[in-house]
This record gives sequence, C-alpha cells and structure tokens, in this order.
Amino acid sequence: MPRAQVKGIELEYDTFGTPDRPTLLMIMGLGSQMIAWDERLCRLLSDEGFHVVRYDNRDAGLSTFLDTGPQPDLAAVLGGDGSSATYLVTDLADDALGLLDALGVERAHLVGASMGGMIAQQVVIDHPERVLSLCSIMSSPDYPKVGPPSEKAWAVMTRPRAAGREAAIEANIATARAIGSPGYPQTEEELRATVVRTYDRCSRVDGIARQLAAVYASPDRTPALAAVTVPTLVVHGEDDALVDVSGGRATAAAVPHAELLTLPGMGHELPEALWPRIVSAIVANARAGEALRAG
Repeated sequence: MPRAQVKGIELEYDTFGTPDRPTLLMIMGLGSQMIAWDERLCRLLSDEGFHVVRYDNRDAGLSTFLDTGPQPDLAAVLGGDGSSATYLVTDLADDALGLLDALGVERAHLVGASMGGMIAQQVVIDHPERVLSLCSIMSSPDYPKVGPPSEKAWAVMTRPRAAGREAAIEANIATARAIGSPGYPQTEEELRATVVRTYDRCSRVDGIARQLAAVYASPDRTPALAAVTVPTLVVHGEDDALVDVSGGRATAAAVPHAELLTLPGMGHELPEALWPRIVSAIVANARAGEALRAG
C-alpha cells in the first residue's frame, strides 16, 4: 500500500474508487488499524460514488511510531496532568489534513470512529473550509468525562499486555468480546479471523499509550463544535461499553442541527448486519454536504 509523507511522519493508506469522485476520509480509533474499516464496508461506500480513503494513524498499523522521543507519563495523564503527552488530538487532525494535501484533496467528507471521531471533530473545528460533511461514530466531545467507559470495559482495556502471539490473540479476542455488540455477536471463527489478521499485520501496542495520552490531554471540544455548519451525523451504539452512548448524544447536542442515530444492540464496533443502515445514513449526510456546497 502507498504511504504519504506528512511533516516527517509516514502515513500508510489505502483507497477505493477513483480520485475524481468526492473523497470520504475514514479515520479509525485508539490503537486500531485502518483495516478495522472493513474492505467490504469501504467498497459499499465507494459504490455510492465516493473516493474512499482509509489510513493508519501515527502510532498504529504501518504508519510511523513515535517511540524515540520523550514518552508520556500515562499515570499522570490519566490523573489529569497532560503535560507529558507526546501530542494532542489536534496533531492527529493535522495528520489527516496532511494526508488530504498529499492526495491533492481540497475538501473531504469525514467519517471517524471512536478516537477517529474526535480527530474528525477537531479537523472541522480547526479547518472548516476543508470539510464537506462530518460523521462521528461511537465517539465523544470530551472523553472520558463525557461518555465514560464501563468499569468492566476499562479493566479489560487497561490490563497488562499479553506476551507472545497466541496469548496476545486470545487476550484481543477477550477484549473484542467485552466491548462488542450484544445484539450482534460474532461467531468465534469470524472474531478469531479478524483478530489474527490484525495482529499479523501489526502487533505493536506501544503506540496506544501515546494515543490515549493525546485523548486525555486534549481540551473539551464542546464549545467549538457549536460553530460547526456542515451537515453532521452522529452514530452510536446503545450498548457501547467503551464509549457510553451519552458521548454520542453530547456530540449531537453540541453541533447545531446534527442528526443522531443510536442503534440498539450495537457496541463499540460496526456489526455487519448494521452496515446497510449506517452506509445509508453516511451517504445521505454526505449528499447534504454536496448540496450545501453546490447551493
């Protein structure tokens, strides 16, 4: 896959559809790789007439890992002192813009999941002229103060990392079960295949602490979201244990005229059974952005 050079950082990315179409930039969440945007989901969006771009954030997947400089004091960050954070969500937003620049894209539709939703929110706050529409999925304007995780989910996410491939795969399966969708459970075979594919593409976990520090140390976006004017869709699972649905509701409340779509049975993932509904909502929101631009 190609890589883009963005201010000394290399971002691994992938595209679907032709670049003459409107670009739909897919931004993934904490510790997640771009392949968490399932290729079949990306093709569904591409089939609707979009140039779909997915990428690995810094400190994830095959993009640059910032492991050579000062590292965050995660305990201090989690305790409220974010001064040691390696970077902030606004820096991750600049990465997204840098990728668009490298691709020659002037304005794009943004779709972000979890931390990716926070990044997408920050992009439209910092550079509204670059955004055609915003879709924030299972995210929050001020995590973890808004939309906090359940105690069980947080315990699973913060436990010591397993050593070795097989132990890590089993631990990642358990994590996926803990934050998954109770209304749309995956089969053991499906879940294991996804976890193995993800681990074998990139098994590094050291970037998660730096990304988590960025989320915790970044300021509340709620006041700034009040100035967003592009069509905005907020999607959230009603059974999300990692980012409570209140995070989605707060995001929608912060953005004037935002549409809120909450989905019963959906956890912190995008169940395949819900793809048609989610794709339809994303496309409708993006079409509204195109109409606003043309009008």
